[in-house]
Amino acid sequence: MRVRNSLRSAKVRDKNCRVVRRRGRVYVINKKNPRMKARQG
Repeated sequence: MRVRNSLRSAKVRDKNCRVVRRRGRVYVINKKNPRMKARQG
């Protein structure tokens, strides 16, 4: 999982990426390609 300042670049890499808020952190998760994960905060 990558930690990034901005998740926009992580989100546009794949059309299956979703932005999710959990416990005050913002995550990018992808069910089809689980390697595309990132978090902010």
